[in-house]
Amino acid sequence: MPLEIKIITNKTVWEDFIKTYSPASLFQSWNWGEVILTSSKSLKNSVPSLVRIGVYEGSQLQGIASVQFVSARRGIYMHVRHGPVLRDWSNLNVFSFLMNYLRAEGNKKNVLFARLSPLIPNNAENINVFKKFGFIDAPIHAMDGEYCWVLDLDKSEDELLTGMRKTTRYLIRQAIKAEVKITRSTNSDDLSDFFSLYRKTAERHHFVAHTGIEEEFNIFRKDKEICLFQGFYQQKLISSALILFYQNQAIYHHSASIDQKIPVNYLLQWEVIKEAKSRKMKIYNFWGIAPENSKRHHPWQGLSLFKKGFGGRAIEYLHAKDVPFRFGYWKSYTIDLIRKMKKGY
Repeated sequence: MPLEIKIITNKTVWEDFIKTYSPASLFQSWNWGEVILTSSKSLKNSVPSLVRIGVYEGSQLQGIASVQFVSARRGIYMHVRHGPVLRDWSNLNVFSFLMNYLRAEGNKKNVLFARLSPLIPNNAENINVFKKFGFIDAPIHAMDGEYCWVLDLDKSEDELLTGMRKTTRYLIRQAIKAEVKITRSTNSDDLSDFFSLYRKTAERHHFVAHTGIEEEFNIFRKDKEICLFQGFYQQKLISSALILFYQNQAIYHHSASIDQKIPVNYLLQWEVIKEAKSRKMKIYNFWGIAPENSKRHHPWQGLSLFKKGFGGRAIEYLHAKDVPFRFGYWKSYTIDLIRKMKKGY
């Protein structure tokens, strides 16, 4: 049967496909699409901020792609974060058909390039597939949890504690002795305290604060897929983390804290792990870490050491790939590459 593209408007159809073929693809989720639609500014020339498309063969869905149109100073580009999600990556006819559609839409909307980052293994076979279709490595550092640290939750609490680094286990116990209090909340009123810490954390670590966090919280909480964890010492808020519970995983997505000697962060993470187990999650995704071969001054080194202390394993997905549609892409490529080189990682 011939392939065809259809716009998908049914949340259940969308989520069932992700659950079956790529449950870790958070940024392809229906709710993340709603975050984009709610928080994105309108683009010029009637370009939508997001479209959800499906590749069908007859009545059978073969693949999906939540395509975001991003407006930057250098022009518009397509971003398919954690996608596309395909039924079978060995069936290149589906991927070829999808790419032809994206190219055609890109030409209509004067798009510079498309950036794809499906959560598939970073191996020679997958790298060669993207080379075959004209893709190159995106000139950005590892983002969106493409190199991440995960903890399998199919163990008892005692086994999880045993699997931790000795220092991590000790600091959890010290926080308990110090009577650190960890709370959980799905009340949007508590976000003001989180943002107060978050701004201070961004200034201290010199990173650009994410936008759309409030929209993310309000949209995911409707499906009980997000929770705000807060850590207090002597009634003072010291640490805070927004945890997503999507498909089979809990995700350490946003965090903020104050520099302090009391190990509040360690107990907070342990409470998150226990909550994830109670929700029958299969893994706890600590999100991005510094690659094994990264330089010592990589800004994620300290955070990576912290995450690895809880035990677990690394997962490496394919690095984000770009396919140029117009010559103007190379100006964008050069600027991003220079920025990456200046950061040194």
